[in-house]
Amino acid sequence: MKRKSGFLMRTLIACLFLPFLSILAATGEGVRARLLSDAQGPLASGKSFLATVVLELDPGWHTYWKFPGDSGLPPSVTWILPRGWTAGPLEFSIPRMFSEPGDMIVYGYERISLLRASITPSPDAAGDSVFELKAHVSWLACKDLCVPGGAELSCNIPSSPASVMDAATRIPAELWPERGAPPFAVRVSENGGGRVLSFTPRSGGSYEFFPDPPQGTTSGHVTQTFSGREIIFSIPWDGASPVQGLLVQTEGSARRAWWIEGNARHASVSGGGVATGVLLAALFSGFLGGLILNLMPCVLPVISLKIFGFIAQAGESPSRILRHGMAFAAGIFTWFLGLGILVVLLKSKGSQVTWGAFQFQNPYFVVGLSVLVFLFALNLFGVFEIILPGSAVTSLDRAASRGGYLGSFFQGLFATLLATPCTAPFLGSALGFAFSQSSAVILAMFFSVSSGMAFPYLLLSARPGWRRWIPKPGPWMERLKQFMGFPLLATNLWLLWVIQNQRGSLAVVLLLGLFLMLGFCGWIYGASSLKWRTLSLIVFVALAVASAWIAAGRIKGMSPVLLEESMGEGIPWIPYSATRLESLRTQGKPVLLDFTASWCLTCQFNERTAINVPAVRKLLREKGITPMKGDWTNEDPAITTAIKSFGRAGVPLVVYYPAGSGSQSVVLPELLTESLVLRVLNQ
Repeated sequence: MKRKSGFLMRTLIACLFLPFLSILAATGEGVRARLLSDAQGPLASGKSFLATVVLELDPGWHTYWKFPGDSGLPPSVTWILPRGWTAGPLEFSIPRMFSEPGDMIVYGYERISLLRASITPSPDAAGDSVFELKAHVSWLACKDLCVPGGAELSCNIPSSPASVMDAATRIPAELWPERGAPPFAVRVSENGGGRVLSFTPRSGGSYEFFPDPPQGTTSGHVTQTFSGREIIFSIPWDGASPVQGLLVQTEGSARRAWWIEGNARHASVSGGGVATGVLLAALFSGFLGGLILNLMPCVLPVISLKIFGFIAQAGESPSRILRHGMAFAAGIFTWFLGLGILVVLLKSKGSQVTWGAFQFQNPYFVVGLSVLVFLFALNLFGVFEIILPGSAVTSLDRAASRGGYLGSFFQGLFATLLATPCTAPFLGSALGFAFSQSSAVILAMFFSVSSGMAFPYLLLSARPGWRRWIPKPGPWMERLKQFMGFPLLATNLWLLWVIQNQRGSLAVVLLLGLFLMLGFCGWIYGASSLKWRTLSLIVFVALAVASAWIAAGRIKGMSPVLLEESMGEGIPWIPYSATRLESLRTQGKPVLLDFTASWCLTCQFNERTAINVPAVRKLLREKGITPMKGDWTNEDPAITTAIKSFGRAGVPLVVYYPAGSGSQSVVLPELLTESLVLRVLNQ
């Protein structure tokens, strides 16, 4: 922040003194200026010609585009014309992106900067006369510091043949934006207070978008994501004016650019501040994300229990099966909507709200969930059975199949409890969008996610004809029930691994001791006679809660594990640091940034199947790409801020910064493949 403030102060001082210093200077430090024209005599009445200001820059210096970005000042040109002559709008050549101290992104030029305007002579200008064209040019050039400069330039009109050849040779047409639209359809839509630019390019190459806001202000940086072959730019945009900017395509050394200008295609929702089409698309993404959550490894143990429940209900009436499905769905909706209300309350108090992190970064939650999973596994093994009050049945598994709708409800609640650390495809971007919107949109998004997750079970419960594919109940179900306890124990292994990465191996030993004590108490409860069952249950529950609370408090008091201590073999990751990232980008080095967490199974899957694999490791070495990891296993405000800056609500989040100090970041999808990572790194 100190470096950023200093740079802004230098820029401000330069801007204040620019009008005075530029008059005194024939040129500025690091910059040489010339004025060229393509006018060829004799002049024709009313026929325009181009006058071009050329700013040649010394190595390491840069000037700015018409919208400079986070800092800087664009050059200005004041034409001094013969009487009756007119000058058109000033045009800028295709810019590039740069990083400046303070993690600022600016738009401008290195080596050469071109500005031109169409000059129209007066109708009475004599065709065989020679006129002097003058231009007062001022600019701000920066290297280690910013230096204002200026020059009084002139050339004769019509120009001599030598100067015509000089202009044509030194200014290729490819340096300027093209007239007309790009050769593919570009769609503009609203996203909260910003805009979304999306298109499917017809050719390969990489793309950048340079915004040109009317007041010269935006609220953040442009980010790029992919959806299949479609490229999506998220553009911070203040006000209701049409989005305007330059879309640049790079293929090898060739660059093309087109001006994009247009209103969002969809009107805003009344009072919501977000486009109807964008909102519906985000809600549908949330529905798909909830649907895919059923296939995530963290949810599969409970899903197997629900499948077991369908088998157990094979002989029941269709109406009873439907009610069980609705009870299971009610558990899903209860957890998600409760989570949505909690998010709204936390946002209203100014908290940084994210998906999964505010639960799994808390050792109390992880310990409590691991105890719950362990006890549920013991219940399936038959060590004890929890009697549900007011039920005519005796155990939780029977409650889920013979009238115990509370058991089905609990299973739905349990499934969503385990689903919270997972970020399925479509879910991360949908929640990231929702968390930046109003309370109504947040609750609507959680309702959409829960609808997607509950949809398969409601569908199976409502289709009695599909029961013929389900095996008939029998003695084999007892063995199947016991078998399903093992996936829950596997879930506990994962939770133990999370605790180890958060607080170290001593915390794992403490938690294992807690499991031993709870297992022994559960066995005593299961062996108790009916006479002592109620008292045993009270003692058992009280002891479990108290022990878990004490163990969680001890674990929370342990020092967090540093990233260096938890690094695996393979890729030589360096810990995330905004300052280090800024330094690498300033040097023009490519960076692969992976925001991850031990409790995020999707993150671990991505790393082991798509990132930390031989082909990617080889490409990282060959291209000199720096691998940087933001470990979010424990709470880290800097990482939270960085994740939210990309419009995401949680991990996984993988970002690639190509080589070049001003390169535009590429945000990869939530679920990665090796081929996708290689394709992005080869850009």
